[in-house]
Amino acid sequence: MGNSLGCSASGERLISAARDGDLVEARMLLEFNPCLAKYSTFGGLNSPLHFAAAKGHNEIVSLLLESGADVNSRNYCGQTALMQACRHGHWEVVQTLLLSRCNVTRADYLTGRTALHFAAVDGHVRCIRLLVADYIPSAPYDLTNPPTEAGGDATGSPSVPRFDRTALARFVNKPADGGITALHMAALSGFSDCVQLLLDLRASVSAVTFHYGSSMNLIGAGSTPLHYAACGGSLKCCQANLLALYILISRGASRLALNCNGWLPHDVARMWGRHCLEPLLAPNSDSVIPMFPTSKYLCLPLMSILTIAREFGLQSSVTSNDSETCAVCLERGCNVAAEGCAHQLCVKCALYLVQQATSHLKWLGLQDQSHALLSNWDRCIY
Repeated sequence: MGNSLGCSASGERLISAARDGDLVEARMLLEFNPCLAKYSTFGGLNSPLHFAAAKGHNEIVSLLLESGADVNSRNYCGQTALMQACRHGHWEVVQTLLLSRCNVTRADYLTGRTALHFAAVDGHVRCIRLLVADYIPSAPYDLTNPPTEAGGDATGSPSVPRFDRTALARFVNKPADGGITALHMAALSGFSDCVQLLLDLRASVSAVTFHYGSSMNLIGAGSTPLHYAACGGSLKCCQANLLALYILISRGASRLALNCNGWLPHDVARMWGRHCLEPLLAPNSDSVIPMFPTSKYLCLPLMSILTIAREFGLQSSVTSNDSETCAVCLERGCNVAAEGCAHQLCVKCALYLVQQATSHLKWLGLQDQSHALLSNWDRCIY
């Protein structure tokens, strides 16, 4: 265990620094003893990386990884730092962990949840998009135009990056304990952005929960995401769940699906007092179901950005309009763009990615390439 890798008192000091965001203290302790990065608490087996990721202290996460922390280390219940970051919605930390090639498919020991489940349960849609960045191509390519055997897409346009649709579907639809999928969790809480993105990622709208499992299932086995959306939300505000229901039905969710208790989604809504949802869920409902566009988060260029940052860093810029927003944070205006894919980013996100790339080059002993990368970026910011 980590307690044998150095003085436990120093290890506990590092744990406190990681939890509290004390970068100066963490750097001092790791300079004195880099092995402390692999320290873990007695019993809980939580590492400093777990605490820093859960609190969103991204600089300390980077420092720990550079000092040799295991990016895939587990605590006593099998949770990784990635799961902790996704649970609390710290997408910058998720990005850092992905740049260090963490394992996104691991499930915890207690509930069988992956990082995708942890992100979906609280509606952290940016974390979801990051988790699938290595599975799907980025904008302008989408899932509606599959590549043909000849290398081009279905419309005859030039060849696009290939991706494994089977692996993506397997990951997105992986059931946790009791058969709960990420889509069930997002639908239960009415996170319409998450529901929309998961469906765009080919989440199964007809996935059902199991007859077995240790998780309590008050709705009953055989329930679909529509059943979960029907009982979710709160009595005070059903608006979020109403939008999630519209999205699910527009993507093929059946109002006539019976679970193992013989309940329709309409029955679930009535029993749980979600009366504002009943008219839409009625088997003979004549409600007009609008068509929804693909999720705006699907177009984030995370696959190309992560690939470039892992291998080369971002290298050039193009002029962008002030009205456009950064493709990563969706908040700040664009200032720079990546070479090749031309995805536009704000200075903060771009410099962060470059900093990650240069730190990896330095760690590999490639100082010349690191200096060249930084000098290229000196000409990119305007």
